[in-house]
Amino acid sequence: MAPGATRRVAVIEGEDAAPEAMRPTLELLSRLPLDIEWVWPKVGDAGLEAHGSLFPDEARRVIDEADTTLFGSTSGKSAPALMYLRWGKGTYANVRPARWMPGCKSPLADPRGIDLVVVRENLEDLYLGIEGDSSDLDSLDLQSRTARRPLRELGPGKYALKLITEAGSERVIRFAFELARKRKAAGGRGHLTCSSKYNMLPVSDGLFRQTAERLAPEYPDIDLDVYIVDDFAQRMVTRTQELDVVVLPNLYGDILSDLAAGIVGGLGLAASGCYGDDYAYFESAHGTAPDIAGRNIINPTATILSAAMMLEHLGFTEESARIETAVEQVYAEGKQLTPDQGGTSHTTDFCAAVGDRL
Repeated sequence: MAPGATRRVAVIEGEDAAPEAMRPTLELLSRLPLDIEWVWPKVGDAGLEAHGSLFPDEARRVIDEADTTLFGSTSGKSAPALMYLRWGKGTYANVRPARWMPGCKSPLADPRGIDLVVVRENLEDLYLGIEGDSSDLDSLDLQSRTARRPLRELGPGKYALKLITEAGSERVIRFAFELARKRKAAGGRGHLTCSSKYNMLPVSDGLFRQTAERLAPEYPDIDLDVYIVDDFAQRMVTRTQELDVVVLPNLYGDILSDLAAGIVGGLGLAASGCYGDDYAYFESAHGTAPDIAGRNIINPTATILSAAMMLEHLGFTEESARIETAVEQVYAEGKQLTPDQGGTSHTTDFCAAVGDRL
């Protein structure tokens, strides 16, 4: 992106409680000297009312013409837009930071020093969504490697197709190596951990592991560890401070990134960015929280920190750092925290406290 050029950001609020976090976050951003044009593609109910579609062509055009998208969370009606941002824009690397800040309600006795990033492959694996009746596979005459019998003998059931490709694995693992290198240049550990279930799935998950090991010589400045995913899950809890950048196939990454968020204080802190070669979008990872919609108590930290990730991506590095510092100061003071963090403050109170520190 050209230095000094106006950035265009598409905003999609999402559903349920998500807009209650998005709107005060945008108000916070308005306090900063940002050369940003905000645009609002009509999706979900707004798209239905204006164009008769949950994701009309006009909304797609707005997203395509924007430099990035800031997304809330969807419970369904905005989902077609989210699918387009992921698969349509090829955003293959889901980046989920998990850094403990003093004042956050971690379940660990000593969470000091936790600062890791989960990089989740975002487009393939089981999330291709190819499922069906097991009888569809009868003509393939497949044999179970573990049960040592034909699949048709196992009886009626359902199947899901897991696909790990060479290209998909290489691009996300290379992304993770580059991120580890970037973090090392900023004082980080220079460490990448790759994990999959390669002992039971030596062909598919084995390919993911082999790709990391094949690429490692290109990054001699980055240390690589490889673990079976169930072993790695317990290491995430017992040896969390040793982790730096973690790269995982889609399903494991989806699950373990939530575990990482829980370790540092919960999904209310779970910021994320989804990056491709030509586009990126940013969204809080906590879901729409329908049970607390309308109560002004959703934790906006995930949305605020996702916005900070977006600003860094757009080149507003100083402003991104200012937001992160302000959030850290509010948690350290501990007077304006939302209920999920043990406080009694409203969403807007937390955002106002962040704004005061900007």
